[in-house]
Amino acid sequence: MAVHPLPPRRTSAPETPDPPAYDRRRAWLILAMVVAFMMINYADKSVLGLAAVPLMDELAIDKSTYGLISSSFYVLFSVSGLVIGLLSARWSTRTMLLVMAALWAVAQLPALVATVPALVAGRLLLGAAEGPAASMSMHTLYGWFPPGRRGMPSALQIGGAALGTAVAAPVLTWFIVNLGWRSAFVALAITSAAWCLVWYAVGKDGPYSAAAQRSAAGAAPASGTPGTGKRNGTRPTADAPAPPLSRLLLSGTVVGSVLSAFGSHWALAVSSAWLPVYLQTQLDLTASTASVAVSAVSVLSLLLLLSVPALVDRRKRHGRAGRAADGIAQGAAVLVSGAALALLPFAEQRAAQLALVAVAFAAHAVAIPLHYVTTAAVVPAARRGPVFGVVAATGTLPGMFVPYLTGHLVDGAASEATGYAIAFLLSAAVMAVCGAVAMLAIRPDRDARALGGEG
Repeated sequence: MAVHPLPPRRTSAPETPDPPAYDRRRAWLILAMVVAFMMINYADKSVLGLAAVPLMDELAIDKSTYGLISSSFYVLFSVSGLVIGLLSARWSTRTMLLVMAALWAVAQLPALVATVPALVAGRLLLGAAEGPAASMSMHTLYGWFPPGRRGMPSALQIGGAALGTAVAAPVLTWFIVNLGWRSAFVALAITSAAWCLVWYAVGKDGPYSAAAQRSAAGAAPASGTPGTGKRNGTRPTADAPAPPLSRLLLSGTVVGSVLSAFGSHWALAVSSAWLPVYLQTQLDLTASTASVAVSAVSVLSLLLLLSVPALVDRRKRHGRAGRAADGIAQGAAVLVSGAALALLPFAEQRAAQLALVAVAFAAHAVAIPLHYVTTAAVVPAARRGPVFGVVAATGTLPGMFVPYLTGHLVDGAASEATGYAIAFLLSAAVMAVCGAVAMLAIRPDRDARALGGEG
């Protein structure tokens, strides 16, 4: 009887091999530290909103002044993110994260003085120190995880933000209610200092960093055909000069990614500054109940962050990457949040109001890790830090003016409810435009071929 060979098994697309210096345990340790870094980062952002009601009462300030204090956080946020991003190729990411976290601890201390100028000064310093945090910690992670395996680490990094808010809301509210609102700022200062000590001991730059790739390129010959500047006839070789920064920033994928981030951070700016206040003053929740609601929103955000980017990663590993996996996912997330925000002023039942709050301030978070993933796909590693800095600086601009604008609209309206309705509808319109353009513009496969990205 003839024996016929079995047909070859169908396998998924080959994975990127690990470099010789790759240390899987160290990579996941770095990921854990970055998640903790982001948890502290977002606890720092949320503490002012959680303390807003007793703070405004004690200092006798109106909502516009509180909005100005909240917006001051972002005055230097985008600028520092841009500057550090442009200089990041020269510095160790380990050192950058260490310095940032140390400054976070110092920036919480002006709250002890409890005056408007002192609070503004503290938020200015905190914003300057946190501006590069998301992009540079993501840059750190991408030095440890290869292309095709970055979706889940990216989601966990941003998930640290959601987890930070989920944990910080009840814990910091306990400090505020039982020990006074200043105690929450002191607790965060101590937490940041403790993170610095651990990071100093375990932090390290990874084998996929730009410096490691430059060293590898100097030690090994290029894989493409000499003189062509192409690899497999499609992309520049590792030793070919990277495209100019302006060309990278004007590509459709990067522009679309910036807009998805802009829409997402618009919602984030509203929620971090005003959601606890809105829940207490408009939905009549107590401070403790409002903190639970904020936590629930963050948990929903975390669940979305752990599921959607993981599905995108899975599609890529099975050779089904593309617009649907990248642009449509993040654009749709911003659109869904905007739609829920537009409906919120017209909801009358408490259950419907809380459900819309959850969707409006959770769904948009999916866009944050994905916009880094799509940007990294089209940008060579040597340009990744600077481009991340520019993307972060422009994508987070809403934080500079949205908290103040929201407070101004609430103070200037016939009633607080009307002011919040106007602010929410304006936010929804901006998010709708950002989400729609992102869905149309993001084409990572096309732009990676043109720009020599990692794909």
